[in-house]
Amino acid sequence: MRLSLTLSKYFSRQFLFWFGSVFFGFACIALVLDTVELMRRASGKVDATMDVVLKMGLLKLPFMIHSLLPFIILFGALLAFWRLARTNEVVVARAAGISVWQFLLPAVFITFVVGVFEIGGFNPFASAMLSKYEAYEAQFLKRRTSMLAVSKNGLWLRQADGRYQSVIHAQRITNSTMDLHDVIIFRFEGKDRFAERIDAERARLEEGYWQLENAWISAPLAQAEFRERHQVRTNLTLTKIQESFASPETMSSWDLPEFINTLEAAGFSGHRHLLHFHSLLAYPFLLCAMVLIAASFTLRVHRRTGASFAIIGSIVLCFVIYFMSDVVHALGISATIPATLAAWTPACVSIMIGLAMLFHLEDG
Repeated sequence: MRLSLTLSKYFSRQFLFWFGSVFFGFACIALVLDTVELMRRASGKVDATMDVVLKMGLLKLPFMIHSLLPFIILFGALLAFWRLARTNEVVVARAAGISVWQFLLPAVFITFVVGVFEIGGFNPFASAMLSKYEAYEAQFLKRRTSMLAVSKNGLWLRQADGRYQSVIHAQRITNSTMDLHDVIIFRFEGKDRFAERIDAERARLEEGYWQLENAWISAPLAQAEFRERHQVRTNLTLTKIQESFASPETMSSWDLPEFINTLEAAGFSGHRHLLHFHSLLAYPFLLCAMVLIAASFTLRVHRRTGASFAIIGSIVLCFVIYFMSDVVHALGISATIPATLAAWTPACVSIMIGLAMLFHLEDG
């Protein structure tokens, strides 16, 4: 039997109402808890006023919603299907010849649209807000700023060595040995007084200094000097430089492919960003899996059985999937397994579990 348009609209309204209710509740709880945590971190820091803390909480909220959205979909679908089962509307629909697949079609379609909108529209907004949040965090809580920027023209590093402030530009890098190629170093005394410029074929990061090769040193009112070997003091380490990369979560889904290519062209590994990009592509399918799992636990609930087992079972299963996702993600980060496999495994496994349970419910 074909699902009528009227019944589809009715099921859609039920799902949207509970999804919206759970979304609002989770957003409020996340905002309150995160603001309290930020207030704890900001205690004792004069510049981190209450206005700054509230602004940071609001800036981080979109990213937290992205992280919580699978659970929001799960609880929204649980409540919607549980309500329909408790009022015997599911029984009436099944008696009219409507299969579970037709019954779930409106909810799955809405969820997939929400997932596509999230990665195509909401994610760029959330990434921009998270980037501003991290800037506030670095300024008011961690007291540090990023030292590294990567562009199509190469990479830029900033460092201070006590006497000089230095800006380093390189066309490319060998990431394993931290060798910079075609290097230009601008050195300043104080805040803005130009001291010298150094052009070198290569710079290798050693402990406490840059080892330059074939360097030309130019200073105001002085003749350029050539040195085959020259050392420039630094407080940078390989770990500090790698940690200065913009996190994948602060990058828009539309900008990630180009940024990955730029990273790899500069000599850095784009594995972490590639993993995040494929995780975003798999996100709508993971959300749909939450609907299938919720349906498999609640569609057989009626007045005499109650909903305790359904709710507890679905929550436990989803936390198992969440734990499995973290393990697979860690393997992907360490490059133990390919980034594509690590990103798509949680969504594919979750969908297969949901489909298997529904096949057993419908045809078993």
